[in-house]
Amino acid sequence: MKARRLSSLGASVFSELDDLKKELEKDGKQLINLSIGSPDRAPSADIQKILAEGVLDGSNYGYTLTRGTASFRAECAHWYKKRFDVDLDPQKEVLPLMGSQDGLAHIFLALCDPGDIALIPDPGYPIYTAGCILAGGEKIALPLREENGFLPDLSAIAPEVARKAKIMFLNYPNNPTAAVAPLSFFEEVVDFAKKHDIVVCHDAAYSELAFDGYRPASFLQVAGAKEVGIEFHSVSKTYNLAGVRLGFVVGNAPVIDALAELKSNIDYGVFEPVLKAGAYALSASQDNVINNRQAYQERRDIWVEGCAQAGWFMPSPQGSMFIWAPVPTDQDSRSFAFDLARKAGVIVVPGVAFGEYGEGYVRIGLVQEPEVLREAVQRVQEFLSHPRKK
Repeated sequence: MKARRLSSLGASVFSELDDLKKELEKDGKQLINLSIGSPDRAPSADIQKILAEGVLDGSNYGYTLTRGTASFRAECAHWYKKRFDVDLDPQKEVLPLMGSQDGLAHIFLALCDPGDIALIPDPGYPIYTAGCILAGGEKIALPLREENGFLPDLSAIAPEVARKAKIMFLNYPNNPTAAVAPLSFFEEVVDFAKKHDIVVCHDAAYSELAFDGYRPASFLQVAGAKEVGIEFHSVSKTYNLAGVRLGFVVGNAPVIDALAELKSNIDYGVFEPVLKAGAYALSASQDNVINNRQAYQERRDIWVEGCAQAGWFMPSPQGSMFIWAPVPTDQDSRSFAFDLARKAGVIVVPGVAFGEYGEGYVRIGLVQEPEVLREAVQRVQEFLSHPRKK
């Protein structure tokens, strides 16, 4: 019944994990779910108030334009100038999205014809591969290896592949590896893209979730970056509005225009009260964002330090809401994650779910309050006290 393209989307590990959770819950197992990548904290009271008032205003229920409102685009541009010192034309270089994933998925349909090559990080956020497959593109994996700081080695890309590539995806701070990228790396990317006429798509959903005083760079801070690429941002992630669905993409005007043209043929714009709340969030005090950072940093420390006490050592990330940890037993990532779920009731994602180069790792989402994370750590410690530990 379903289209053949759906069989290539490769969500089997996630489906298996969902089935396991249902099975364990049915058996009465008390689970601590660290597998999701959705903020568990609430948006600020001011943002909630703007949303509530907008919902109660009967004049807000008409269609909105694909390009949203001028005020939202203007606030995106102002935020970018303030945060990164990058100048943007709000009319041509900013496009609101129904969550950044909306744009991440659709950009392939806007730019790629069947058979076009896309350079996609592995391990990587699954929507990159899914978007490529749905557009009929050919994925060429960019291996992210620990010895390279989980940055792709651009010099290892075969010249014939680079010549044919249409699009390259990057994502820092990274999901799932939690790696960060220095501005010097983005400078290399811009040079590479110019040389080979490749469109760079940088997913910067976690740019505002960074720790220990670290402030992630924007790809667009590099001179000439707007000539070769675009950058996606998640208002949902930054301001705890995941269910509301709001993001935006900025950068190269012709690429933005292509995505807007595609979207105008398949949907309308974001609900106006959501745009108003987003504009307010970008322009108002960022205290809630700072509180977010502090909260996730505390969670990171609880997990990393607690697991180290059990002999499970892992890097302490500088950004994102994830920890990318090497499997501490003699198992593959799927076996370890499923064992941990069955025996300890702690749900993490096997690294292989993010691509073949994710094998040997698991992703932990810091999406529970400190007391719940401490309970999860205690369960992990008990689990690793058994003989399967290396």
